[in-house]
Amino acid sequence: MDDITKTIHIATNEEIARAAVDEASEKLGSDIVLLDTKGICSFADYFVIVSGETDRHLESMAEDISRRSRKMGVHTTHREGSGGGGWLLIDFTGVVVHLFTREQRDRYGLEQLWSRATEIVRVQ
Repeated sequence: MDDITKTIHIATNEEIARAAVDEASEKLGSDIVLLDTKGICSFADYFVIVSGETDRHLESMAEDISRRSRKMGVHTTHREGSGGGGWLLIDFTGVVVHLFTREQRDRYGLEQLWSRATEIVRVQ
């Protein structure tokens, strides 16, 4: 097969979200949740919510998730927060990954805020 006839696979939002879950799990993130927010959220089809132990752990997971998405041909469209603040957000346009310390996760309460979303995966 020559280069012209190769099929290019474009990652779906669900594939991106599941890759983020897998990467966070491999990097020892805890209480990982994948929420389907289609139909109830205007800016994302999926939320991934992850707890980390320290600011360095959050930063490391964010970098690894971003690196994995780039390998899939997907780039971060927005990043906000910092490990030092206990909260990081990575937006992949359609998939939003939230990385929190346990304290900040309790404070923001995203799972309660988006309680109408369908939980697809939970990794303890």
